[in-house]
Amino acid sequence: MSFREYRRALLTLGATMKKILSAVSAAFLAAVLVIPTYAQQPGERGYVDESVMPDGAIGERIQSLIATLNAGDPERLERFFEAEVTARFRDFAPMDAHQQAFGQTRRRWGAVTFHSIRTYDPPRADETVVVVNDSNFGAWRALTLQFDENDGHRISSVGFNDARTPTNVVEEELRAEDLLDQIERLVTRSCEVDVFSGTVVVASGNEVLYSHACGEASKRFHVANNLQTKFNLGSMNKMFTSVAVMQLVERGVISVEDPISKYVDETWLPAEMTERITVHHLLSHTSGLGSYFNDTYWESSRDLFRALDDYKPLIQGEELAFDPGTSWGYSNSGMFLLGVVIESATGEDYFEYIRENIYEPAGMVNSDSYEMDNPVENLAIGYDPNDSEWGYENNLYKHVIKGGPAGGGFSTVEDLHRFALALQGGTLLSPESLQVMWTDHADSNYGYGFSVEEIEGIGKVVGHGGGFPGLSSNLDILLDRDWIVTVMSNYGQAATPIAAGINGLIARVRAETG
Repeated sequence: MSFREYRRALLTLGATMKKILSAVSAAFLAAVLVIPTYAQQPGERGYVDESVMPDGAIGERIQSLIATLNAGDPERLERFFEAEVTARFRDFAPMDAHQQAFGQTRRRWGAVTFHSIRTYDPPRADETVVVVNDSNFGAWRALTLQFDENDGHRISSVGFNDARTPTNVVEEELRAEDLLDQIERLVTRSCEVDVFSGTVVVASGNEVLYSHACGEASKRFHVANNLQTKFNLGSMNKMFTSVAVMQLVERGVISVEDPISKYVDETWLPAEMTERITVHHLLSHTSGLGSYFNDTYWESSRDLFRALDDYKPLIQGEELAFDPGTSWGYSNSGMFLLGVVIESATGEDYFEYIRENIYEPAGMVNSDSYEMDNPVENLAIGYDPNDSEWGYENNLYKHVIKGGPAGGGFSTVEDLHRFALALQGGTLLSPESLQVMWTDHADSNYGYGFSVEEIEGIGKVVGHGGGFPGLSSNLDILLDRDWIVTVMSNYGQAATPIAAGINGLIARVRAETG
């Protein structure tokens, strides 16, 4: 059973499993069960951590799961599944698929130690969140569990998530002069244990204070990564698309209140749908549309998808998950259609428009939606660990052959730093437009094509992350601290813990006042 088939089986396991996975597009699942989202979801008011293991069967199950995960032993995992999980969970996939999914988590996280049980306000029904600390990144993680009380409290579902800092952890203040040494320690440790391959740039405004490159852009030819290596952006292209739309709004070419039927004809979606969806809905992920990474995509040749019109078979037939504007749901299809809006409103090719209006003004000389069958210089190939004799598999036959409005292009840490500076310096948009883009529009920690978050000790942070099998990238613009943190990796799920760790270190440095 492939990972994709395993993922499909998970999605049919029942309503409880669907609830855990529904917030995340399948495109972001590099290891099926490993869900790269925070254990606290947008809209939740808060959480409390208590470092006490539950009594009775639930506590015993949790301790057994942690010990089994740390052991990294396929035979022990098989015994665990026989004795500790429900038959439904055990039997939905072959044991080797379970072993691969758990094994990838063990390789990425290293050993984990129990820290706390996390409870939420409002409460999460029928769900136990166990916060652990991993040894590879020193990052906080969460085991999101459900138990069947009618079956001896056996485990009926497992999710592996990133987690925010526990409430009962008080981290010591860090001296500013020690910050870069701590960042260096975090990054080099992750490189040494081979859970990070990529590049990092940390800057205060336009001054780069720290940069690092490690790992290989090509394992086949043993080519090292460097600061000019082009890494896949994943969903980070959504920032460029949204900035382009807001440029057209500033010029009076588009209104965010326009129904997209004005730009998107019925060869894409029926008018009865597009007349209800506005540009605002697409920008804010409140359209109700889903993701074009569907069965048609996975079963098709990647060579079929290059120009925007080529994607019509992937989007045609989509149905709305909710009435536009009534909820929030991350949507690759919605953001892709903004590219169609740009082409229709300007009469220009989407890719040319982005080059001329985003990359060139920002000085982004190594960024584009490169076609993967061309010999682009210094471009990293994506990898994820597996159990083959080679230890890794590349993502060449999973990924799009050419990125687009919703993701899949390439950039460098230096170019993303330039992009952040161009945004803040007024090169790309007015301050008024930035304020609109960087406003949480649906109580979702998301604005227009940018994540928007208030982080304790840091303040307002905007940016975007990107993930897919074999890639992970992240840009954080710390508006209140005037820092820019850029991390790009050709390993799946590797950039997020590095960026979160760096942000956590910055938060421990007292902000200058006055």
